[in-house]
Amino acid sequence: MKGKGKTGRAPCDHSAYPVLSKFSQRQLLQLADFANNAKSAVPVTTIELEFPPLEPRGGAYKRAAGSLGGHHYFTAVQCRPTFGGLGQHTTDTKMNVEDFRKNGKEMIDYICDYVGGVGQRRVTPAVEPGYLRPLLPTTAPLKPESWSDIMADIEEKIMPGVTHWQHPRFHAYFPSGNSFPSILGDMLSDAIGCIGFSWAASPACTELETIVLDWLGQAIGLPKEFLAFSEGSKGGGVIQGSASECVLVCMLSARAQAIKKLKQQHPFVEEGVLLSKLMAYCSKEAHSCVEKAAMICFVKLRILEPDNNCSLRGATLRQAMEEDVAMGQIPFFVSTTLGTTSCCSFDNLSEIGPVCSDLDVWMHVDSAYAGNAFICEEFKPLMRGIEHASSFNTNPNKWLLTNFDCSTMWVRDRFKLTQALVVDPLYLQHNYSAQSIDYRHWGVPLSRRFRALKLWFVLRSYGIDGLQRYIRNHCKLAKRFEQLVLKDSRFEVANDVKMGLVCFRLKGEDKLTQELLAKINISGQLHMIPSLVNSRYIIRFCVTAEHATENDIDFAWSVVSDMAAEILSDPNNRQRRQSLLKRRLSFVRSVSRDVFQRSNSRSSLYDGCSPVIILDENDMEIKEDVFTFAPMKEELNEEIKSK
Repeated sequence: MKGKGKTGRAPCDHSAYPVLSKFSQRQLLQLADFANNAKSAVPVTTIELEFPPLEPRGGAYKRAAGSLGGHHYFTAVQCRPTFGGLGQHTTDTKMNVEDFRKNGKEMIDYICDYVGGVGQRRVTPAVEPGYLRPLLPTTAPLKPESWSDIMADIEEKIMPGVTHWQHPRFHAYFPSGNSFPSILGDMLSDAIGCIGFSWAASPACTELETIVLDWLGQAIGLPKEFLAFSEGSKGGGVIQGSASECVLVCMLSARAQAIKKLKQQHPFVEEGVLLSKLMAYCSKEAHSCVEKAAMICFVKLRILEPDNNCSLRGATLRQAMEEDVAMGQIPFFVSTTLGTTSCCSFDNLSEIGPVCSDLDVWMHVDSAYAGNAFICEEFKPLMRGIEHASSFNTNPNKWLLTNFDCSTMWVRDRFKLTQALVVDPLYLQHNYSAQSIDYRHWGVPLSRRFRALKLWFVLRSYGIDGLQRYIRNHCKLAKRFEQLVLKDSRFEVANDVKMGLVCFRLKGEDKLTQELLAKINISGQLHMIPSLVNSRYIIRFCVTAEHATENDIDFAWSVVSDMAAEILSDPNNRQRRQSLLKRRLSFVRSVSRDVFQRSNSRSSLYDGCSPVIILDENDMEIKEDVFTFAPMKEELNEEIKSK
C-alpha cells in the first residue's frame, strides 16, 4: 500500500514519528487523532492511498486513513485487520464509554454462555498447586494490553483452575448465592462506586440498607425489637462481609459491655485483669469462626458437647457456666447455631436463652445457611427461643440467590453494638449524625460498598414467594437423595435432614467412606466434602444449584452408588495405595490418626470447611497438605513397590 502527497506540495519530514505498520481499523482511527493533534511544519492537504484488490475491508481502512488529510504524509503503511484491541503498538488504550458499551455487552454474552454451559465443564479443576505461575509473566505489563488478549487469557489460563460452584454437580459446602438480578445489582454498585461509611457519604446507600434489612427481618420472622423502623425499637440490621465478621463484631460488643459493667463494680482493677476473667461458650458443632473471634478478642472459649442430635442444650450450658463462675470466671457471650455447617443441626434456643438471661450473657444466633429458610412458614418453629437473642445473622449469599459478599446481621440494641466500635475523627463527622445511621460504627471496616442494591434487586425480582419456592425445591431434592440413601443397605444417613443437606456414609469402618469420597472427587463428576458427625466420618451432600432438578439428584446418586460398588468389590483395597497418588486432586487434607486425635477438641475439624482423611498407622501417609506440592510420583511408586 502506498501513499503520496498532492503534487506541488512537499511532504513533511515524518522521520520523527514512529514507524507504523500492520494496523487494525481502530489503530488507524487513533492514528488519525494523533495526526490531527500533531503540529506539522509542512502540512499536506491530501493523501492518496492504494489498497490491494483483495483487501477485505479496504473501504473502511481507506476512510480511516483518509481522515489524516491536511496534516501528514505517511509512507509504507501496510494495513492488516486484527481481532479487537490495539495490541502492543499503542500507548493509550483507556476504555471509553463506547468501548465499555461494546466490551460490556461481550462480557454479558460470555457470562450467559458460561452460566448456560457450566454443566458441560468438569466440576473441580484438574490442576496442581502452582499451575498458574508459569502461565503468567513475572511482572505486571508496562504497556497496555488489548481487551481481546485479556479475555482470551480468561478461558485459556483462569478457567482451567476454577472450581465451578454454580455447577449442577457441585454439592460441597453450602450454596454460593448467585442470580442475574444480583449480578446486575453488583454491576450498578460498582459503577456508582460510592464508599458508604456514613449517611452523608451516600444517603441512599445507608437508607436502602436499613430498609432492605427490615424487609428481610420481617420475612424471616425476627422479633420487632430487631427492626429499625418498629415503634420504640433500639435495634436494626446491617450488611457485613461474612458470618465470621458478624460473630466477631458481636463478641467485641459483648466484651465491651461486660468490661463496662465490671469496671463499675471494680473501678480500681485493670481492664487486662478483668479481660482475663471473661469466658465465651459455643458447641463443638459451632463454626470455627467462633474460635477465631475468641482469639482476636483475647478471651477464653469453652467448647461444649452437644447431644446425640448435635444440638447444644440448656442444661449443658448452665452446668458449664456454674462451674466457671465457681472458678472465678465471668460468662459474657454464647454463640449458638441454627443450621450447623457439619450436619445442619439446631441448638435449643428455648433452653439456652433463659440461661443467658439469668446471667446477663449476650446470646448470638449464627444461622448463616438455615436462617434464609425461615422465610418459609414451615421452618419458623426451628427458631423457637429467638426472643432471647441479642443478635442474629444469616447469609443471603448462601441460600438467597445473592452474590457474595452479603451477610445480614441484626441486633436488639444497636447502641450496645456501636459503643464498642465508635471511632469518630473530625473528618468523618457530619451535621446529620444524630438523625441518621452511620454504618461505619457497626463493623470493623470503615469503607463499605453499596451491597444493599443487589439484595434489593433480588427481593424485588423474585419476591418472597419466588424465594420460598427456590428453598423448598432444594429441601425436596435433599429428601429425594435421603430416600435413595436409605433404600441402599450399604449406606446410612447420619443427620436429621430438615433442609438441603444430607450427611451419609458407607456402613463399616471410616476408611471405606474416606475412599469413596476421594474416588468421587478425583473423578471430577461430583464434588463433595467430608465432616464428622458423632465422631464418625461422613460425606456431606448439599443441593446448591439454583435450578437443581431431580435428574441432578439421580445422577449424583448413580455416581455414588457405582463407585461404592467398585470399592466394596475390592475388599483388600489393592488399588488403595495407588489412589493416594491422585488424592491431592480431591481437595481433601490427609492427616494421621494421631494428629487427628490430638486435634479432636478443635471445632475446625467439625465445620466441614477443613476436610480430612484419617489415615491409620498401616496406611501410607501423605505428609503434604493438599495446598502444597504433592510428593514426586517416582518416590511414591518406589515406596509402594517396597511395601
